[in-house]
Amino acid sequence: MLKEYFDNNKRKYSMLIGETRNREEVVKQFQNDPENRFFLISLKAGGVGLNLTAADYVFILDPWWNPAAEMQAISRAHRIGQTEKVFVYRYISVETVEEKIVKLQERKSELADLFINNNNPFRQISREDIMDLFD
Repeated sequence: MLKEYFDNNKRKYSMLIGETRNREEVVKQFQNDPENRFFLISLKAGGVGLNLTAADYVFILDPWWNPAAEMQAISRAHRIGQTEKVFVYRYISVETVEEKIVKLQERKSELADLFINNNNPFRQISREDIMDLFD
């Protein structure tokens, strides 16, 4: 949808998806061209191995079931060499699969926090909660 919008409005952008073969070239183009202000990246393709210090706004349009995967993708802009504040926005429509994914992320984060930040997490966690971690 955004690709179509950028094409129709003659906006310069880069795009990185799973099938992208010239990954380094695409990243270099975005990093070095001040007219190229948009980089469309799928979370799976762009979650690791990128340094995007030219980005200071991150828009998550397609949430991932694993909150750590999203945080890793956001971290592509939060890198050594970043000189600007980084702003992150998540667009989630109500009553959609994406909304359910976000609720799942929140629950998984809560469960992870129980294990990390509590001396005895089993006081507050049920067997069902533990089994949900493996779903």
